[in-house]
Amino acid sequence: MRKVFWVKYLFLFIFLALAGCKEQPERERQEFFWENPVHFDLEDIKRRGYLRVAVDNSSTSYYIYRGRRMGYEFELLRLFSRELGVQLRVTVASDLDEVFRMLNEGAVDIIAINLEKTTERVRYAAFTQSTHTLKTVLVQRNDNGSTLKSIADLAGKTVHVREGAVYKQQLMQWNDNLELGMEIIEELADSEALVNAVVQREIDYTVVDDDVALVNATYYDNIDVSLEISEASKVGWAVRNNAPDLLNEINTWLSNHKKTELAAVLYEKYFLNKKNSYFRSNSPFSSISGNRISIFDEIIMKGAEQLGWDWRLLAALVFKESRFDTAATSYAGATGLLQLMPVTLERFGVEDPSDPHQSLMGGVNYLKYLDQYWIKRVPEVNERIRFILASYNVGHGHVEDSWRLALKAGNDTTLWENVAAYLEQKSDPDIYRDPLVKSGYAKGHVAVRYVDEVISLYESYKVLVSP
Repeated sequence: MRKVFWVKYLFLFIFLALAGCKEQPERERQEFFWENPVHFDLEDIKRRGYLRVAVDNSSTSYYIYRGRRMGYEFELLRLFSRELGVQLRVTVASDLDEVFRMLNEGAVDIIAINLEKTTERVRYAAFTQSTHTLKTVLVQRNDNGSTLKSIADLAGKTVHVREGAVYKQQLMQWNDNLELGMEIIEELADSEALVNAVVQREIDYTVVDDDVALVNATYYDNIDVSLEISEASKVGWAVRNNAPDLLNEINTWLSNHKKTELAAVLYEKYFLNKKNSYFRSNSPFSSISGNRISIFDEIIMKGAEQLGWDWRLLAALVFKESRFDTAATSYAGATGLLQLMPVTLERFGVEDPSDPHQSLMGGVNYLKYLDQYWIKRVPEVNERIRFILASYNVGHGHVEDSWRLALKAGNDTTLWENVAAYLEQKSDPDIYRDPLVKSGYAKGHVAVRYVDEVISLYESYKVLVSP
């Protein structure tokens, strides 16, 4: 009887073990994020109204310089989004492995980080035609009199590279073929940071794209970037494998763009004019090497403190209004950092609009007034900020008209998107002639876009500039 019991127990154990082995691959397969990408193609993006892209914070991809968003990839993407008739929303990504997950899960629609098409990566995404070509080079110091002249000289050396990039794979091929005994350490840092680490003697060697290397070598006399690790190869953007319409649209646009004069101008701006590129990316007002947005940061911080805002949000508004130019004057007569009209300047005590402190504080006082105007109707801060920005642009009367129309329709008027839907239509006679409308016609769609642009710029500042 005991023998039968143990035989049954043994069969049960084997059955459960086999079942466990069968289920394990199922669980593992479900972890492959690229197998079932979200379905969201070109028409879905157009209906949504904005394109989401992942970029790199580098001197050629995307960075902030004196408050302005710049970068070769960024400028291409901005042109492409305009062609689609949608807004551009940018996400800065440093983890190259994670960014493919973001793509497939729908957090972004395009990866634009100078990606080389590899056998592994085509599992994760579909690649566009090339945007340009790049080769990789070794960055080393040249002030010790013994720079490496060939890849064979890397024997026994330690090289630090960006995690998730192709550099490790390239070095491993040389390591295996020549039996170099090289140590390759991946770092969760961008290429600019690794070049700087070489300059500062924190590491001895790194590998980066030649455009980044050459820009830095223009001003850093103590680095050598002459040793090529790989020959020039094509790099491009990546989209989801199940977004063929978006892929085709990008490829068509890139083909047409390359034939334009603007294409040559942009390429020279970021890749050929290396001194200007270096100056921009290494300025204290650059998000790559500094942490300042403008020369008025301290004044802006004080004003933001009075508002209870993140100072980078107020900085985004100032940039949108005046580009930090105290002498800026609009066609309508608005002046100063926050472009106030003469009647508003007088109302809020600004005697000299060219004085940055007076001009900014006058604008801050106006923003405080708008905050109090909306606080009871829109208690949530982030939503209220959008009402304030729209009111600053087009006047609170027009925004209040839209608020009343949304209320009449039974919508939740504490949500900006519900009110914005009516503000966008305020140039339509059926809307601005409604009895509830007190302020009449307005180009409301311009105000809605204004809010989006300020918030989008603020989101970039939040990522690239410390609080």
